[in-house]
Amino acid sequence: MISLDDSSANWNRRFWALLAGVFIFRVLFTLFFCAHADLAGDEAYYWDWGRQPDWGYYSKPPMIGWLMGIVGWMTGACDIGIRLCALTLGTMTTAVVFLLMRRLYDARTGFIATLVVLLTPANTGLNLFLTIDAPLLLCWSLALLVFWLAVEKPTCWTRWLSLAVVIGLGTLSKQMMLVFPVLMVAFAIVSNDDRSLLRNPRMWIAIVIGAAFLTPVIWWQQHHHWITLEHTAHHFNTEELGIGKWLTRTLEWPGIQALVYSPVTLVAMVLVLWFGMTRWKTMSRREHYLLLCSAPALIVFTLLALRQRINPNWPAVFWLPALLLVSAWFSGHLPLAGMQAWRKWSLRVAGVVVLLAHIIIPVVFLTSLKGHKKLAELRGWRETGEQAGKFLDKVPRPDHTFVMALGHRYNAAQMAFSMPQNPRVYRWEPSGHPMSQYEIWPGVETRIGDDGLIFSSGAVNPKVVECFESLEKLGRVEVPLGDKTRVFEVSLGRNLKHWTPVAAPLPAKP
Repeated sequence: MISLDDSSANWNRRFWALLAGVFIFRVLFTLFFCAHADLAGDEAYYWDWGRQPDWGYYSKPPMIGWLMGIVGWMTGACDIGIRLCALTLGTMTTAVVFLLMRRLYDARTGFIATLVVLLTPANTGLNLFLTIDAPLLLCWSLALLVFWLAVEKPTCWTRWLSLAVVIGLGTLSKQMMLVFPVLMVAFAIVSNDDRSLLRNPRMWIAIVIGAAFLTPVIWWQQHHHWITLEHTAHHFNTEELGIGKWLTRTLEWPGIQALVYSPVTLVAMVLVLWFGMTRWKTMSRREHYLLLCSAPALIVFTLLALRQRINPNWPAVFWLPALLLVSAWFSGHLPLAGMQAWRKWSLRVAGVVVLLAHIIIPVVFLTSLKGHKKLAELRGWRETGEQAGKFLDKVPRPDHTFVMALGHRYNAAQMAFSMPQNPRVYRWEPSGHPMSQYEIWPGVETRIGDDGLIFSSGAVNPKVVECFESLEKLGRVEVPLGDKTRVFEVSLGRNLKHWTPVAAPLPAKP
């Protein structure tokens, strides 16, 4: 039973002991996971980005590519290194959450916030897979903390400049970070005690410096036809649906969020947000801060779900302040009368869900369940790469042979990561327009006269065949995956005669 009378020092010790214990457990769990599962497609894709550091990439700002480049430089093509990087970033985020809630409330509330965050399935995934959300959530939680520190001492240049750096690094991680300066200004407007921030040049300078981090990214975008904006615009395309399909798609939004955060915790967050918004005048400025950083954006996403599919990770940064408000409620700082049962069952149900996730994963990978088709993309790539590498070892002109993987971008990324030689892998895009980073990089038009080792899921497209002097079928890569088999036909194209580079990106549909 949690005691209200324990000193802050005791809660600090409990937090660091909890964090250390969870970290050690997750390191062991990560080693087990790496022994039985390969990288996800996006992870391999971002790892390939890391081999060519740049100021921008097809669909994302550069931070994930830079992180993968650092991990690749330190550990090579090592999935353990990639997953431990995700764990490190996730652990740092958890520590920042504790520090933030300790600053807003007290160490006990910070400890409870840590529990609430740890006991969400989303946090398990965040610490296991290295995607753009790991650095974004770290920067977002840091921004929440540092902005509050700056609010407490608005004349301190160090705090504002630190905030500028955090915002800048966040914008290099994901475009969503651009919302944070808007929330800063909104908080200054709605908080009577903090309206003087609008006249504080330090805040505006911090925003300008943070936004200035995008300058080289904008330069890169300009030289690449604003490809990321084109890609992002396609996320907001809609299609005509019947009432049944529309209802199914719309209900995906709350359904998936319930899986990501556990059903009871999701209900607790909605209740706390509703309570806070309807009793805004009775809330303190710290609740105003957390409410402002969560409720408006989540309302927007809920409305957006009425017209299109919402990716589960899009609203993650806005759920975080909602989780922190739930923690404040659990600590007794928000008097929600008649809702005591949720306080007890939220942590219990969330704990069971997370426990089941950690039990189910070993059960799946240690039994015949691992053969399920849903797990195919996380398995067998090591074996696929080993077989593919043997073909590359036998080509007659190794110094004049490039590797090409046809089909989805994940095929090229996984081949680049899993083949022992870690070759530069090219991709052919049938549309003739950039649909991945592989069409942004120089293509095989730079390899005229060389041979091409081609991996394809079926017959090689005639448009590719005609670019070579001749095409010879060498064999196939076959990797059993339970109830299915991953198959790549392997061909050697002799003497590349010509190649048409991809054109500018397709315009977004209205």
